[in-house]
Amino acid sequence: MTLRADSFTVEIADPMAGQKPVSLLRDTLRNILRQRSAIVGLTALGFLVLVAIFASVIAPFDPTQPLLGIEDTARPRLAPCIHLLGCAISEPEHLMGLDGNARDVFSRVVFGTRIDLEIGFLTVGFAIILGTIIGSVAGFFGSRVDNLLMRLMDVLLAFPSLLLAIAIVTVLGPGLINAQLAIGIVAIPVYARVMRASVLSIRGQDFIAASRALGESSGGILRRRIIPNALTPLIVQGTLGIAGAIIDVAALSFLGLGAAPPLAEWGSMIGDERNAVFSAPHLILVPGLAIVITCLSFNLLGDGLRDALDPRLNR
Repeated sequence: MTLRADSFTVEIADPMAGQKPVSLLRDTLRNILRQRSAIVGLTALGFLVLVAIFASVIAPFDPTQPLLGIEDTARPRLAPCIHLLGCAISEPEHLMGLDGNARDVFSRVVFGTRIDLEIGFLTVGFAIILGTIIGSVAGFFGSRVDNLLMRLMDVLLAFPSLLLAIAIVTVLGPGLINAQLAIGIVAIPVYARVMRASVLSIRGQDFIAASRALGESSGGILRRRIIPNALTPLIVQGTLGIAGAIIDVAALSFLGLGAAPPLAEWGSMIGDERNAVFSAPHLILVPGLAIVITCLSFNLLGDGLRDALDPRLNR
């Protein structure tokens, strides 16, 4: 920067000269990759996503096809057969054995990855959309609108989530879609309250007052100014909520209110074989372990996102 007078010239260095423009997305990704929990969660989740995408390639058998009459040695609850561990080469290889209907457990677990990830994303996505609308409207307009909407959310929160989901599925009828809808409805108040708190903290800031002074409408301020700046806590809560949604839908399927046979869903797989816990424990441990790994991946990712997106930890 140069300042000129009648008899002299002064050179003033620009403190921003030579610096690269700040990228919020780049800085956010850098903060996320600094968190070990986020890296572990992303790695495990990436593996699960690849398994879900290439399930038809990875699975050696049709997950819904019983093998009785197709294989001579096939029988219900057949123990795992792995050639590398000494199983006879003449016998068909089943890495995790056969279930009570003589279906390949490994193929069902692989296809269950696709189903359960879809359950988590769709259920939480539905809850986030409605929760964002309710929370943003309640926080922005306040007064009677806020009281009405939040009291409705309090009514939903007054009931235990799983019992309320069971009641909703009982009314709608058993089925995977109805189970997802029930879990989504139960989760709406959580995201609505998170969004309302974010909107209340942003609504009184100076740039909102400047937008009002420039004549921007209330709807425009809410859509273009407040909601984009209030999504960070919602993203973290949604990541953590996917794990809870998978567990809740699995619980409904275990009770016979979710996925219907012969769909390969981890909760229904555990429910179908619950009586074989001592005679064939692998039929319960394998889908149970799949649920644990999936939920742990989302929880680790959510913890990493929370730490990475907290401005108090990244100043």
